[in-house]
Amino acid sequence: MEETEEEKKDEADYKGLHSFPLIRHSDMPEEMRIEAMELCVTACEKYATNNESAAKMIKETMDKKFGSSWHVVIGEGFGFEITHEVKNLLYMFFGGSLAVCVWKCS
Repeated sequence: MEETEEEKKDEADYKGLHSFPLIRHSDMPEEMRIEAMELCVTACEKYATNNESAAKMIKETMDKKFGSSWHVVIGEGFGFEITHEVKNLLYMFFGGSLAVCVWKCS
């Protein structure tokens, strides 16, 4: 079934309203949190149709900037329970229903 112009416009409006990052939980220091959040937004926008590539970009950049052992999960409708180092967790939403979880565990 083909989408009508009205449905396409509604979807674009919805994504436009939710194009800002919404931090759900973070225990990172403020400077690290801002840098990680901006990195997540950049990766999700650059690889809008490929969450795996976005996660890889975030992980590699975090490994270079803040040391190794970073993990990244990006997607919709998932649950998780993780063990992480204190002051090294960011859980946020972007683009409406896209969740991004970044944590360090050595």
